[in-house]
Amino acid sequence: MYKKMTLNIDCHFAKKKEVTRMLPNKNTHRTSIPVELQDMKRSELGDKFAELHRQLQETKKSMLVIVDGWEASGKGFLLKDLTRELDPKHYEVAVFDESTLEDEQRPYLRRFFMRSPKRGQIVFFDRSFYYDLFHQLDMKEKTLNHVLDDISFVEKALTHDDTLVIKFFIHHSKDEMTDRIKALKEDPYRKVLVTKQDKDQLKNYKAYRKHFREILKKTNFEETPWHILHVDDQKDQSRLALKTCIDSLENWLSSDLTRPPLDLDFIGNSPDIVGQVDHSPIISKEDYDDIREDLQEQAANLLFRAYQENKGVIVAYEGSDAAGKGGNYQRLTRLMDPRGYDVATVAAPNDEELRHHYLWRFYRDFPSLGRMTIFDRTWYGRVLVERIENLTPVYRWQEAYEEINQMEHNITDQDYLLLKYLIIIDKDTQYDRFMGREKDPDKQYKITDEDWRNRDKFDLYNTAMNEMVAATSTKEAPWKVISGVDKRHARITVLKDFIKRMTAFLDD
Repeated sequence: MYKKMTLNIDCHFAKKKEVTRMLPNKNTHRTSIPVELQDMKRSELGDKFAELHRQLQETKKSMLVIVDGWEASGKGFLLKDLTRELDPKHYEVAVFDESTLEDEQRPYLRRFFMRSPKRGQIVFFDRSFYYDLFHQLDMKEKTLNHVLDDISFVEKALTHDDTLVIKFFIHHSKDEMTDRIKALKEDPYRKVLVTKQDKDQLKNYKAYRKHFREILKKTNFEETPWHILHVDDQKDQSRLALKTCIDSLENWLSSDLTRPPLDLDFIGNSPDIVGQVDHSPIISKEDYDDIREDLQEQAANLLFRAYQENKGVIVAYEGSDAAGKGGNYQRLTRLMDPRGYDVATVAAPNDEELRHHYLWRFYRDFPSLGRMTIFDRTWYGRVLVERIENLTPVYRWQEAYEEINQMEHNITDQDYLLLKYLIIIDKDTQYDRFMGREKDPDKQYKITDEDWRNRDKFDLYNTAMNEMVAATSTKEAPWKVISGVDKRHARITVLKDFIKRMTAFLDD
């Protein structure tokens, strides 16, 4: 997880550097901001923020502003002031309340990743992935730790992808909360804004304050610290938040965010797993025909059982070009109900996908619980093709190993089974299959100049795959490396592994 910072309990606003402050222990009054900031018009600060926003649009950087805090603390007022001078075409406000049934059927981070900012954009989160943490006093420790893992992962991943993450927590005393709720109740147009949560937090103010303090300390990461807002009035609160955004964004835009390559032990020292794959196993057509259909029926029944038990399945295929990945998953799904699965074919990212974090398009295609998605090529393109073709800086594809492991950990901890198949063929077999495709009119669509060009980098890809397996074959999501020289052998191997792993997953 992120390295945590020590929270400073000072309650004033430093002129040159914001101070991240702990929630006050007692029912204290709000503090004032410096006079020079009080004298500034909010529109003037908003104009400066808008100017920086226009500069941001010309870069590959982005900004995420999280606004959270007590109920009835004025989050809407703050969001209005933060955004009112910005160009609406280049910012969004995403509102997150309690997760819906649809949200609960998807990986926890999906709805947040899908609303994360594009390059050049600012996105404001009204509440966020912190919502469940802040509002459940009785969250079980296992769930708490899982959500903390999710949060640390997404904030770190976005920051490393050149997204500035600013987090505000609006604090108020019990007396202030009482007055705020009373004012809302007396307003004929706004009394509907008083919710059960407002009343619960007011009734259990002391318990919530203690809970908030603990969560804020656990998530006050070095790269994404909390900014606690507790000032005299909402207008000054907006001035302070705008100044924080301006100073942070100004620094972000002027910073060179490139980093040196990581010192990873497995780079250049990984065992030659790919080169040592045994390509000799062969299954005769007769034996293949004898066992295939029974295995396919078992696989289909297990997928239906996953649907009944509301568990999700993700099958990831990587490997050599022309290794037979497509034919492999066609045989895997042969007798499955087509309504229960999807196939996501991963091509080069389009312009819209390139404007997001590289994992964005995969979160988009992850299945809901009870369904299966097969990925023909995957998020591992980051450490394979993007690495080999120099499409991303060295430090970014190296950071991807940790990001991918954390993403897969988060997914498999949420009733998903992740199966990863790496199908390998040798260079001679690949040449024969390429030539066969060129000569067969019905298969010529499968061969391109790009395939022949990639063949020149066959050994580089094998090295990258070795390091990928060494870095990302974890207990919860191991790689299954299979020879694809005999396609029948590869298909039966995947069917048997699918049945074995699915059975263990569903019986757990």
